[in-house]
Amino acid sequence: MLPAQVFQKSRPVVLLPYQAAWAAEYAEIARRIRAAAGPALTRIDHIGSTAVPGLSAKDVIDIQVTVANLDDVAELTHPLWQAGFRQGAFEYDIYHGLPEQSPELRKLYLREPLGGRRTHLHVREAGRFNARFALLFRDYLRANAPARQEYEMLKSRAAAVFPESIDGYLFLKEPVFHLIYQAAECWARQVRWKPGPDAS
Repeated sequence: MLPAQVFQKSRPVVLLPYQAAWAAEYAEIARRIRAAAGPALTRIDHIGSTAVPGLSAKDVIDIQVTVANLDDVAELTHPLWQAGFRQGAFEYDIYHGLPEQSPELRKLYLREPLGGRRTHLHVREAGRFNARFALLFRDYLRANAPARQEYEMLKSRAAAVFPESIDGYLFLKEPVFHLIYQAAECWARQVRWKPGPDAS
């Protein structure tokens, strides 16, 4: 096991048991995003661990906003800025099977309004790998209790090893995240999975 000293302190890693309030908090934020952005988005989804009942998570609401074309998002971003959401930048998700700056991994990342409930907005393009990844990973963990329990154990152990370093925590979690996705792809073929309608 890597010594914790390899990673500098960044910010504490705090996992909470699943909170039923997360779903309601997502629904309220999604309502505000839809009201601001209107037809500029094609769908909006609660993703990440707070979207999986029974799974512990950092107290951050992750939301995926899907658009038709990521190069033409002014109609989405301008009303969101006016509503207080803060733009980070265009960046790329990480997936070991694709080049680092593949168009399949590109996204626009935004944060909650100042003083608002901690939220990460991931704006991704319809049909891209990263948009599908987020929804499939979520649905697989919702449907598979053993995988969910093992993932929770991994997260808890990573947080125990790196309680003061989110970088160290993610360093341990990331390969497992991708490994679970391979199992999720097998499951998707078996059940003929397709993303359902968004729940906003």
